[in-house]
Amino acid sequence: MPRFRRVALDCATGNGQAARGLSAHFDRVVATDASPEQIARAEPRPGVEYRVARANDSGLPDQSVDLVTVAQALHWLDPEEFFAEAKRVLDPGGAIAVWAYADPVLDAAELQEILHRFNHGTIEAYWLPERKLVLDGYAAVLFPFDEVPAPKFMLTRECTLEELIGYVRTWSATARFVAEHGTAEVERLESELARYWGDPSGRHRVDAPIFLRAGYLPVLRPQSAVSVPIRN
Repeated sequence: MPRFRRVALDCATGNGQAARGLSAHFDRVVATDASPEQIARAEPRPGVEYRVARANDSGLPDQSVDLVTVAQALHWLDPEEFFAEAKRVLDPGGAIAVWAYADPVLDAAELQEILHRFNHGTIEAYWLPERKLVLDGYAAVLFPFDEVPAPKFMLTRECTLEELIGYVRTWSATARFVAEHGTAEVERLESELARYWGDPSGRHRVDAPIFLRAGYLPVLRPQSAVSVPIRN
């Protein structure tokens, strides 16, 4: 595992949420994304350097990084190319962590049934195939590092009905469905949830399991010399 917390590389950083969190633990965080638009929207933070760069071509020197991360984006990358770049930039003993969160689960059975029906019924056909990698916890992804057991995490927040619908609208499958069919089904979802929500300004808990795979780049030790007897 890394002996220092000097430099972290957050690939496919988006608007920099993970990078900002890492900045509390590392002297320097380099956050890259292939999209100039995403980098332009990233929130500045001391110690975080945003760059437009692909995950498989960070532009960093060899063995210059103590940690490489990808949050909620590995399924959009070419894993083989990304992992090759991670091996190149990681200092021997450096760590890698990739994670994503699964479908949200509401704290009331009636609410969860309605949301599940929308997610796995109404818009199911509009999710891209890569989503299955997330729901499987990246288990099918070949992970070419010395893997370590990862603890279980749960992403939990309290949200209003308006906040939940706003979140559902950000789903890529929702956006594709709306582009083809309009917003009527999203409005119907909000109406059905409102029947069981109670006070619209009241909050319900939303849980989402986090899947994490973590490991490190082994430190290669030189082989000890082997004495060979000399024959006369």
